[in-house]
Order: sequence, then C-alpha cells, then structure tokens
Amino acid sequence: MKLPVILAALSLPLALSAQQVLVEAESFDDPGGWQLDTQFIETMGSPYLLAHGLGKPVADATTEVSFPSPGEYRLWVRTKNWVEKFADTVDAKAAPGRFQVKIGGQALPHEFGKTGAAWHWEDGGTVTIADTKTTLALSDLTGFNGRCDALLFSKDPAFVPDNSSAVLPAWRRAMLGIPEEATTEGPFDIVFVGGGYSGACGAISAARMGLKVALVQNRPVLGGNGSSEVRVWAQGNTPPGLYPVGDIVREFEDDAKASPGTYEEYEDEKKHNIVTAEKNIALFLNHHAYEVEMESATKIAAVRAFDTRTGAIRRFTARTFCDATGHGTIGLLAKADHEMIDGGRMGMSNMWAWENTDAAQSFPETPWALDLEEGDFPYPKKFHAEWFWESGYDKHPLLDLEEIRDWNHLAGFGAWNAIKNKGAHQRNDPDGQGHKNARLTWMAYVGGTRETLQLLGDVILTEEDIVQKKPFDDGCVLTTWSIDLHYPAEQYEKKFSENPFISVAVHGKGVDRKKGYAVPYRCFYSRNIENLFMAGRNISVTHEALGTIRVMKTCGMMGVVVGKAAAICAKHEVSPREVYYQHLDELVELMRLPGNMRRATLGDAFAVDPALPDLGEPETEWVPRNQLDGIVIDDEEAKLSGNWTHGDGLKQYVENGYHYASPVAAGSDKAATARFEFTVPEDGEYEVRISHQPHENRSSKTPVTVIAADGEKTIPVNQRIAPPLAKGFFGLGVFRFEAGKAGAVVVGNEGADGNVHIDAVQVIPMK
Repeated sequence: MKLPVILAALSLPLALSAQQVLVEAESFDDPGGWQLDTQFIETMGSPYLLAHGLGKPVADATTEVSFPSPGEYRLWVRTKNWVEKFADTVDAKAAPGRFQVKIGGQALPHEFGKTGAAWHWEDGGTVTIADTKTTLALSDLTGFNGRCDALLFSKDPAFVPDNSSAVLPAWRRAMLGIPEEATTEGPFDIVFVGGGYSGACGAISAARMGLKVALVQNRPVLGGNGSSEVRVWAQGNTPPGLYPVGDIVREFEDDAKASPGTYEEYEDEKKHNIVTAEKNIALFLNHHAYEVEMESATKIAAVRAFDTRTGAIRRFTARTFCDATGHGTIGLLAKADHEMIDGGRMGMSNMWAWENTDAAQSFPETPWALDLEEGDFPYPKKFHAEWFWESGYDKHPLLDLEEIRDWNHLAGFGAWNAIKNKGAHQRNDPDGQGHKNARLTWMAYVGGTRETLQLLGDVILTEEDIVQKKPFDDGCVLTTWSIDLHYPAEQYEKKFSENPFISVAVHGKGVDRKKGYAVPYRCFYSRNIENLFMAGRNISVTHEALGTIRVMKTCGMMGVVVGKAAAICAKHEVSPREVYYQHLDELVELMRLPGNMRRATLGDAFAVDPALPDLGEPETEWVPRNQLDGIVIDDEEAKLSGNWTHGDGLKQYVENGYHYASPVAAGSDKAATARFEFTVPEDGEYEVRISHQPHENRSSKTPVTVIAADGEKTIPVNQRIAPPLAKGFFGLGVFRFEAGKAGAVVVGNEGADGNVHIDAVQVIPMK
C-alpha cells in the first residue's frame, strides 16, 4: 500500500482561554504575499512569516480568529527590527521591516518592527474586539522583510508573554491545544532528515532497495540548495569508473545551467514527482526535526518533528537514521562526535537577479542598507548576482545564521540601490538610460549555506588523502570537484572588513575532475552513534576536504550509497559500522546495481523497472578501463622508445589520454615504437583490438604488429577514420597465445603517412 505524502495541513484551531488567545503567524489561513521562513527555528524557536517584497509591500496575510468573548484585549506581537543589530553600520531608525495589524479590516495605528534588535514580544496597546469571530491581517508597509512570529491577545493588562526561544515551549503548545502525545510514524527501516540532493536521492535509493522510508523536510520543496528557493546549480560529476551510484542523481537533477537561474530551471515539481512515485517513501514536507529520543547513550530511538504550519508533532521511529540536514542537526541532538572550526569557514549566499523592462521602474532609497558606491561590489553580469555574494566567514554558522542572511540582504539591497538610485556601474549602461527600466526580480531569502560542522566517522577524510590519492577499500563515491575553498575577496573587503560580503574561490589541483577520487563509505556514518548515517556536506571530512565533497551531485551519490547500506542494516540487523566490517562485499554488489533496478521488499528479487529511465553510462570524454572486457593495456603502460607526445584533445580515449608520434621514413634513426606487453591466464585463442581517436592528420597505414605464440603479423590501420568497434576499438584479428609466455602488440612510425596514434590494447578470450 502506498505510504502517505504529508504536505501542509489545515490551520490548527486557535486555542482559547478566558484570558488569552495565541495566533501563530505560520498558521494563517492565507499567507498572502508573506513567506514562511523556517531557517532559524533552533535560535529563535519558531517558524515565522516574512514580507519579502523586494521593495514593494506584499499582499496581506489573513486569517479568522475566534475569541472567547468580546472586549478589551492587550495585543502583543513577536517581531524585531531586523536592521537594529547593524545600527553601527546602517540607519536602523529607518526600520525597513515595518508592518501593521488589521482587525476586522481596520489597521491599528501601531507600526511593528521599528524597535528591538532581538526577537521580542512588542506591545501593540489595547484593542477592542467587537465580535467573537473576526478577521486578522498582517499588513506589510515596505516590502523589505518585515517579520512576524506570533500574535497574542490578553485580557490581563499585567500579562507579558514569555519570550523563550525554546522550540515549541510548553506554554505555547498548551495555548495551541497541541497534544502532549506525538503522532507516531513508523517504524521505518530508515528516516532521512533533510530533503536536499543527499536526503532525497538517499530516500529514493533506499526505497528501491525494498525499504520502508521516511523523508522529512522542513521546506515545502525538495532539492535544498538546488531548489527554486536557493537556486544553486548542481555541480560535481557522476562519472563512470566505479559504481553506478550516480544514476539516481542524474534522474533527480534539474536543468539549471547557472546560479541563480530561473524558477523553472530548478524543476521543483519534477523532483517532487520522482520522490512521490516511490511507493516505499512517506514524504513529510514542512516538518522540522527538533528533538531526538535516545534508546541509549549511543543509539537513536526516534526523531521528533513538528509541522511548521500547525505545530502538530510527529515522532519517527526507525532502525537507522540519516542526517542529511547539512547543519548536522540530528547528530548534534544525539550528541554525535563532531567538529566545527573556529572561523574562516565558507559562508552563506543569498543570490539575486534583475531584468530590463519596457517602462521606467522605481526602487525606494535604502538608508538602512549598506551604503555602497561604484567599486564596492562586482557588477551583476547577465542580470544576476552570483554565488560569490557570500558572508558569514567568521560568524557562528548556527547561532548567527539569521544575522548572516540579513547581512547578505543589506548588501544585496544596498547594491541594487547603488545601481538604481546612485548611477553605480554606468559603464555597463551603454545606452545611458541609467538602468531606469531595470527591476529587481528575485532575491533568495533562504540562504545557501556551504559549511556548518562535520559529524565524525571512522574515517575523517583529509586534503592530504585526496591529493595523494590514498586508496580506501570502501571508496564508493567519486568526488570530481576541485578542493574549492572560499575566502573574502580582497578587492571588495576594505569597506566592510569586519564582515565582507563578496568571496573568491580558490581551487586546488589535487582532484582529477574527469575520473574523480573515491570517498570512503566510513565517512558516511557516526563513529559514536551506532545507528546514525550522514550524507551531504556534514559528513566526516576536514575543512579542506569539504571543499571537494560539498557540491550537490556528489552529495546525492552519498545518499544513494547510504540507502543501499541501510538495506544491509535491515537485512542482517547490523549497524552502519558493521556493514563495512562484516558485509562490505555485499554493499559493493548493491552499488553495482543500476538506478533503474528495484525490489518491492527486502525479500524480493531485483528487477529492472521499465517505468524508470535507463540512463546507461554517463557521457564522458574518456572510457574507464573497467568498462572493457578482457586484458586492457593502456598507453601509459606501454614501453615507449623514441619521441612520443601525450595528448587528450581527441575525446573518448581510454583512461587519461593517448600518445602520438610523427612519421619517419623506413630505417630512420628517429623511429619510435610503443610495445604493449601482456600475459594471458591460459592457453587459447584471443581477439586482439587496438583503440585510436580518428583525425585527418593521422596515418592511413599505421603499422601494428601482433606478436603471438604462432609468430608475428603486421596489420596496417587507417587512423584517419573512426574505428568500427565499441569504445573506439579496431579489430586486429584472432591469435593464439600461451599462458606464461608474453604476447605483445607493437606500433611504430616508420613508413607512416601521418601521425601515429596509440591509446590502448584489448585482449579478449574467445569463447
């Protein structure tokens, strides 16, 4: 039976008492133009509504409220002046986040969001409630990020709400009528917390292994940084050469070709449909995990999450859990060993975009934003501000998260004000119109975080491991992004040196971006919480190694491996650690299965699902050796004499490239040869093949000699035309070889009429 898909539920009935009525902003019947923000629950205690209108007031958020009786109530609203924290830098008195409350359609005179750097209950004065049922509205005044957590009406003039930042504090749960007993979901085989590439691809993988899976995501969409909310395009490759754990990632990935890109390019609906098509997945969107129940000091019993629209609590039980939050949320709650560097982290981006229109567009002055001028920031080419609009390098990545996002907005709005109202970057305005028709179209309010902390596993992968290509017997995910670390860009950090907002990427050279480096499985589980996996940017690596593994396609492949390992945990009733120490061979067999194979339950046989795409091998510019049958001798293993040049410009070569040599006349003292030697395992007949990439400057009669048990034979090969066999090979014929006696293929350049090309030799036993 198909497991349920849990989306946003209906608003929870408001709690009534003789004295107070609490209204959570997130439970409004119609949020209007206000956005639900769930990024900072750990620090301020709740989801809230954000008026993110890019300088134009958003539509009212409205709901109907029931009161126990008419009369006089004192109104409290939990809010803040979001720029007051930056009062030393900007004009905080301008208070860009101002809004009013409407009761029964009438706006109260008090403007909220003008005071208070921290979240607090702001006194709105006494209001008259004429009817037991009335409408309530939040009315944005500016379009610049006003925020409201909750409203509380009290008949007791001495009552002051508790401003605790605890998540779901008892008094709020009681007023909202949220039951003390959570609704139990499960038991599941595995619960993934976090719906980015790692969590979503992991859930799909586990479901196709025949597991019962829950996927818990605190946003309304899947994809994480690769969703329409953040718009970071998915990077990293899913290369061949190891295991096809990239199949599901390629199935799930979107069509975005740039950051930030457009809403449509991030294909939220496609991602959602792929996940919900899996009968073994129960998807819980808009659910924020906030508490962990421990069976013992080292084992998780359950994860609690609440519906960010209603506050209703669900309790998820499972054999194993996977922290795919990026922030290491579940690991922290479970007291997993972890490491967070003191400073110098990679930061958070909030990108933005604009367009030219056919009419003049205005934009309000922003005295509350960063006072930016020409040269303070890079001009946003191609109508968007890219990934390098990044800050928070030395801020706490959890406790200061809202401050980091808000600072990014001060920078983004300040830059746009400089462009629109100060004439900055006029050199990029050849028609002299002063960007008068330009309009800001999007700015991410959900931050794209790169680095928080690392949950520690049995292996902590280091930069040295990667650069030196240290082999691990459990290497399973090929990371192909360079060691990419971000730092403040010196050119733009002088004006705001204490909190720069433009970054530069420094790419190391230790990663082969075609073939990748195999990250070990032992980075994907906690070393002290026995049933906790992790996948994504919070896995067990150092800060430097994070620079390569943190990109989304690589993170997605981690999730796929975790999904397969979870199947072994369920089958044998073992821990993630025991998968490595007792069942690594079985994990390897599961990783060899393509993404379009599935089984309904653990007890069923695997079969190809015709409803799933057969993606085949990913397109690459090279052929992995392990895709070839028989004995393969690469050009790098050939014994070379004379002058050979390495090349890689002609694609679909075997492994790392090829060699070529210029032609010489017969008998020349500049003759070059390449000798490919091999020994067959048993006597018999073998087909011998040689590969090349065709080009018009190659020889049409390259002499290739096969040395076999019965003698030698030279075959001329036309290397100007494409070889007829798969993977770029030319058949030299069938020859007899004897075990223990070396055979060889020798290629020379004497008498050739063009460059002689060598790539690989393949020797295949005849059946």
